[in-house]
Amino acid sequence: MTEEQLKKLHWASRRGMLELDVVLIPYLEEEVCQFDEGKAAEYAKFLEQDDPDLYAWIMGYETPKPEFEGFVAAIREFINKKIQ
Repeated sequence: MTEEQLKKLHWASRRGMLELDVVLIPYLEEEVCQFDEGKAAEYAKFLEQDDPDLYAWIMGYETPKPEFEGFVAAIREFINKKIQ
C-alpha cells in the first residue's frame, strides 16, 4: 500500500461521530501493516458507509452487510483486546 493510500484511509477513518473515531483510527493504525492493496480497497469501501450504519454494526445493534462482516468482526475483536 502506498503512503497516499494510507493517508486516504486515515482521513476516511475520521468520522462525524467521536464514538467511531476512537475505534476506527486506532484500528487502522494497528492493523494497516496487514493490509494488502485489495484489503485496503475493501476497507475504503467499508468506510464509505454511513456513520449510523457503521456504529450499529460495530456495537452489534444491527447485522452488517455480508461484505463487511469480516471487518466488523475484526474491529470488535480489536476493541475487546483493548478493553481487557
